[in-house]
Amino acid sequence: MKRIITIIVIVGILAAVVLRLSANKKHIEESKKIKEDVNFTVAVNAVPVQAKLNEANLDLVGTVVANQIIDIKAEVQGKITSLSFKLGDCVQQGHALAHIDSRIRQIALSNAEQALANAEQNYQRYKILYEGGAASKSQYDQNKLSYENALNQLDQSKKELGNTSVTAPLTGYITEKNVEEGTFVSVGNSIATIVDVSKLKVKVNVPERNVYDLKVGDTVNITASVYPGVLFKGKVTFISLNGDEAHNYPVEISLANQSKNPLKSGTYVDIFFNQKSKTASLQIPRKALVGSVKSAQVYVIDANNVAHLRNVLIGNDSGEYLEVLKGLKEGDLVVTSGQINLKDGSPISIIK
Repeated sequence: MKRIITIIVIVGILAAVVLRLSANKKHIEESKKIKEDVNFTVAVNAVPVQAKLNEANLDLVGTVVANQIIDIKAEVQGKITSLSFKLGDCVQQGHALAHIDSRIRQIALSNAEQALANAEQNYQRYKILYEGGAASKSQYDQNKLSYENALNQLDQSKKELGNTSVTAPLTGYITEKNVEEGTFVSVGNSIATIVDVSKLKVKVNVPERNVYDLKVGDTVNITASVYPGVLFKGKVTFISLNGDEAHNYPVEISLANQSKNPLKSGTYVDIFFNQKSKTASLQIPRKALVGSVKSAQVYVIDANNVAHLRNVLIGNDSGEYLEVLKGLKEGDLVVTSGQINLKDGSPISIIK
């Protein structure tokens, strides 16, 4: 009997606890419901959608190339008798880089000078005889031709002798040295390579959708990772009329090399084209975007100050502003801050 009474008491206590917990839960839910029913507003910033001229930043990676790269070749054959440059030297235009054995050509020049003197003497004698009627026209013409050939041969001998001295065709740096003193070279053998980097060119391939907005003379900004914070100014000098299979078009940009921050040929650089269109389109600040550009959404405020989440289609990206192709109309108010506290249908108050 005592055991039964104990059980009844325990059951009674458990029932009281359950009833108390149930009452507390009901009270909490009712309190929560009361709070949810209160019309709380979220403070946000908003701007109207506006039509603006399209301004898209086109950023591409290009390669710096030297203004001129010349492979200096031997124009006569023979042994290199002297060299006056080292790899990496900066040489001036006209500087003698190498000399090729000239003894045979000096002899050839002397022979050509003697042959010319003889031919000129014969030509002058037959000219007088022909004018006096003592020589035929064919004899006169033959000696005149011999004289002219001797003149040409002398010019050729002088040129070949001059070519034994190999000079720099421009001012620049020696980037390749292909011979040593004593090397025998033939006509066309490379002696050295000289590079002019006082002016530079940047080569870049521009996609078809962007190349039509470029024109020769456009200025561009250029940066290089080797010089953080340094800005180079360039100018478009060439736009190819022929694209590749991927519909990219070669473009060249010229720029002056800086003495303080010199660029080397072969360096990768970032090129920033500023493209402006004559047509206007709807644009919104980038900070109004919810989600990614590919799956773009924005909060639009209606006349009752309620925010509605709306899907939009984004076009050109100019950095700070995004072009809107679909989903908004001019004058729509879009939220630019406070989106983290919003959900579709949230009441809002606009911060003035």
